[in-house]
Amino acid sequence: MRKTFLTSVLALGTAVGPALAQDFTEAKQGGSMIVTYKDDVSTLDPAIGYDWQNWSMIKSLFDGLMDYEPGTTVLKKDLAEDYTISEDGTVYTFKLREGVKFHNGREMTAEDVKYSLDRVTNPETQSPGAGFFGSIEGYDAMAAGEADSLSGVTVIDPYTVEIKLSRPDATFLHVMAINFSSIVPKEVVEEFGPDFGKNPVGTGAFYLEDWTLGQSLTFARNTDYWNEGLPKLDQITFEIGLEPIVALLRLQQGQADIPGDGIPPAKFLEVTEDPAFKDFVIEGGQLHTGYITMNVNMPPFDNVKVRQAVNMAINKDRAVRIINGRAVPANQPLPPTMPGYAPDYEGYPYDPEAAKALLAEAGFPDGFETELYVYNTDPNPRIAQSFQQDLAAIGIKAEIRSLAQANVIAAGGEPDQAPMIWSGGMAWIADFPDPSNFYGPILGCDGAVQGGWNWSWYCNEELDAAADAADAMTDPAMAEEREAAWRDIYLKIMEDAPWVPVFNEQRFTMRSAKLGGPDSIFVDPVHVPVNYDFVYSTDVQ
Repeated sequence: MRKTFLTSVLALGTAVGPALAQDFTEAKQGGSMIVTYKDDVSTLDPAIGYDWQNWSMIKSLFDGLMDYEPGTTVLKKDLAEDYTISEDGTVYTFKLREGVKFHNGREMTAEDVKYSLDRVTNPETQSPGAGFFGSIEGYDAMAAGEADSLSGVTVIDPYTVEIKLSRPDATFLHVMAINFSSIVPKEVVEEFGPDFGKNPVGTGAFYLEDWTLGQSLTFARNTDYWNEGLPKLDQITFEIGLEPIVALLRLQQGQADIPGDGIPPAKFLEVTEDPAFKDFVIEGGQLHTGYITMNVNMPPFDNVKVRQAVNMAINKDRAVRIINGRAVPANQPLPPTMPGYAPDYEGYPYDPEAAKALLAEAGFPDGFETELYVYNTDPNPRIAQSFQQDLAAIGIKAEIRSLAQANVIAAGGEPDQAPMIWSGGMAWIADFPDPSNFYGPILGCDGAVQGGWNWSWYCNEELDAAADAADAMTDPAMAEEREAAWRDIYLKIMEDAPWVPVFNEQRFTMRSAKLGGPDSIFVDPVHVPVNYDFVYSTDVQ
């Protein structure tokens, strides 16, 4: 079994090891790859797509100003050829690469950068990532519907764009590297409107060649890609509608290369102990937390004592056993390897009797009825059933709503549809290695919007202000102070208990033998189980 633990390089202050700093300049050109998924893709619009399935696909079709070195958390320049930062940390000036073309043949310019940032922050777009751009001057007016353009983004010339921040932001270059910052062509977005996500056009290494809904997607190599020599693969096919067990069988028979949904839990021990396949298993360390959300605006979860009672009712050890011990129980939103994690915090104990007493104090001595939404791919329904039993033990009758991933995400993005959600299969994996990333999109006020990922709809304006203050600490000498500030924020969140943090999971997937030797594939430490950046350089045999 190949084991690659890629915790935050920035957090640990360590350099990337030699195994990750590989040179693929001599890799062969050509070949193809087949990736399987159970569910169809919801969208390929970088302003909208926000699940681990489409995140990696979008990364293959679009580029942003910044990116990461493959397989690392080290920032690098992408569409930006260079950039400068003002002394006070509030003005970023990006010089763009010249001659970069969209898939439709038009050259990308600074006007496209401004349009893309205006679009993702416009409330009409309903981007779940809009809150990431909150530090850009003019964002508040955009969010309020009082402006249709970010005042802080200025086109200096066709290849230079200036971005002014309303406050210093220690995470800003990371924000410029995430999918929401991808550059899109205005004319294509306007041509397709809401269907742009089904007709994506970017500057990326691949372009969408075909999409047969419910069956397959085909990405073809962009022969005009600005990064010379890349990608190496000629084609990627995503086969849709395969149950994970069927997908695994296809890989074992040489008919697929990557099971996108990972190794089915029921087959985990069999595969990892099989001499024929164990060397093709990839274990990736993740900045991940699996959690149950409780919508704080929907009774009875508007009562903090009810939420605290649920925290004490959940048997996290049993949930870990269901997935064959591939996780550790969690007691706070941040995973243990993230800066800001509180190692001395014990969290809520598993104590059903105390949970019952707290429910009675809250006015529910006989419990109540509710709904628990869950992604319908194993093991998530089984985990949800264990939670159902835990809740029943304290008098809460939870009906399980087992739905496709996109439907669960959509329900969570509505203010009054999903009282509880088990995040399994959709659980938060950091977009970038910083504690702020576990706050803004999923616990901050900016994420508590229609279409957002703050499924608890928790909004604490005092903590939002504290978060802004923490992110204004851009001086490296203040790193410890900033980390302590974030630690305090998360502990205060746990007092309000909008979540039940359940476990921090390791992600397992496989690759076929044709994808080369054991060092020819990277596991993404930032967001997705398999970083499809590797296909830009994989030597396909």
